[in-house]
Amino acid sequence: MATSTLIAELEHLVSEARNPRTVEIDLMSTAEILAAMNAEDAGVAEAVRKVLPEIAQAVDGIVAAFKAGGRLIYIGAGTSGRLGVLDASECPPTFGVPEGMVVGLIAGGDRALRHPIEGAEDDPSQGRGDLEKVGTSAKDVVVGIAVSGRTPYVIGALEYAREIGAMTVALSCNPGSAIAKLADVAISPVVGPEALTGSTRLKSGTAQKLVLNMLTTASMIRIGKSYENLMVDVSVSNQKLMARAIRILVEVTGCSPEGAREYLAASNNNVKLAILMALTGMNAADAEVALAQADGFLRRAAGLKPRAAG
Repeated sequence: MATSTLIAELEHLVSEARNPRTVEIDLMSTAEILAAMNAEDAGVAEAVRKVLPEIAQAVDGIVAAFKAGGRLIYIGAGTSGRLGVLDASECPPTFGVPEGMVVGLIAGGDRALRHPIEGAEDDPSQGRGDLEKVGTSAKDVVVGIAVSGRTPYVIGALEYAREIGAMTVALSCNPGSAIAKLADVAISPVVGPEALTGSTRLKSGTAQKLVLNMLTTASMIRIGKSYENLMVDVSVSNQKLMARAIRILVEVTGCSPEGAREYLAASNNNVKLAILMALTGMNAADAEVALAQADGFLRRAAGLKPRAAG
């Protein structure tokens, strides 16, 4: 793309506009700079609130994909790609899911997580190729992430995803963007110009992080990865998570910390299984069967009812 054409495109992007409230930011004191940034950040959650219906559509599609054996695949470049990889990498330890269930792809590959890979985002064929490498299929949901909404790498990925019949979601911070027009669901929280012009890792990045948090967390809750607001499918992979698992068992079942350790040992550190055993008196094998029959939902497996309001 010619530089003049790109300049013309950027001039029409909300995320690239100059912010009239921070024009004098280079003359401000440290405290004033921080106050100005904080004032800008205050509107991010409201921008996300306005697109909750679209986020809900995406979550419902992701839940359906998970139930059909599909995956959630994030793909982006630069900060957007890094945020997708971050959210994907946190799902296995948080929700006890296989590493391949949520995938994060970034233009330029893993090296781009720490180092800029010049020109990687400008190649639409690379977006297609990266989806092909991970075996993307019609079962999957592909979320293209690009603040500008015009990143060629992401456009190429979404075009390929549409061709193979995968559900497509576009996450950008500019309304009516190129990727929004390609997607089944367009999520476009408009946070306005950045405090530092064009530094979209600021408000735009924060909005993207909030949306990605919602996509995975809400989807995991909808497939039974929590009981009340407790992470009962947490992976017990270090001392902190073991302590959290013990606290969860004590909270839900009323057992002692020592009893919680015994249930965890008997369940091979499967927190949800340990809870079901403690609540029902089932052994590990029977509890596994009960959970499977309840599609992994602990309330259903144990016949639990909502707590009475108090």
